[in-house]
Amino acid sequence: MEHNPAAWLTEAASAAEQQGAGNLLRVVLIVMVVGCVLTAWFLLRGYRRKDE
Repeated sequence: MEHNPAAWLTEAASAAEQQGAGNLLRVVLIVMVVGCVLTAWFLLRGYRRKDE
């Protein structure tokens, strides 16, 4: 049996099409990024200089 990376990649791509779009993973990643941005804003806003 010969190892063929192109065949493995083709097989993985066809399996991904059959599985679906992965909407749950997209939602989790978007919520995580938005949460990180909001947390960074909340933590860093206290470091603003008050001499304005």
